[in-house]
Amino acid sequence: MARGAHNHQVCVDTALERAELVCAKQNLRFTSLRKTVLELVWKGHEPVGAYELLDELAKQGRSASPPTVYRALEFLLQAGLVHKLDSLNAFVGCADPESGTHSAFLICRSCKLVDELSAETIERDIAALSASHDFFPERHTVEVEGLCGACREAEQQSAAKS
Repeated sequence: MARGAHNHQVCVDTALERAELVCAKQNLRFTSLRKTVLELVWKGHEPVGAYELLDELAKQGRSASPPTVYRALEFLLQAGLVHKLDSLNAFVGCADPESGTHSAFLICRSCKLVDELSAETIERDIAALSASHDFFPERHTVEVEGLCGACREAEQQSAAKS
């Protein structure tokens, strides 16, 4: 979760390029609205809610209703281009939409920074545990809430001053 010199526009551009490829391979329509919603999700590395996206669209002069935004998000979820963080009821861009693997997310409770990690070991454990219980998982997301290094340090410094 490094915050150093980071160019978000590179992330946005890369995400849009990958989305174009994913949609072309899956023969999906990557409409202007879907592209804009994905771009807004990638605008930063913080989770964004549907109504925040609606507000951003309005600021850009685009009229969209909540169902329209939710349909765009559902498309992006199904295409593997975004993840939904249920604990925050928010969305983040998928770092590797073509991998098809599940991820785990480290979520800073203070600054809301999200870090996506490959979770192959966790995925295998969930599959094994599910099979041993004759259970067939359809969807899961691993979310770990805590403090990023910068926020933990700030909290410790604040506590030391008290």
